[in-house]
Amino acid sequence: MRVIGRAKIPGRVKDLERKIDKLKSDAADFFKKTTPIRTGNARSKTKRDRDSIKADYHYATKLNEGFSSQAPDGMTNPTIEFIQDQVRKF
Repeated sequence: MRVIGRAKIPGRVKDLERKIDKLKSDAADFFKKTTPIRTGNARSKTKRDRDSIKADYHYATKLNEGFSSQAPDGMTNPTIEFIQDQVRKF
């Protein structure tokens, strides 16, 4: 284990915070891109709200359960995998 000097810790923390903020945005974009599209309603009503993604339409659960052939794994599980892959890169 490498010891980091005290002066470097705040900079590293800020860098990590920036990466996390970007990851939140990228994950929301990924979720939206993974959302099936027929009329565009589902994608247009999918928004990021601080630390969460809101799918504000009545059939969101159905789509997330894999109802559409465009997203047979839904949107949540692929987004979780995307986040895990990105965190591994940190």
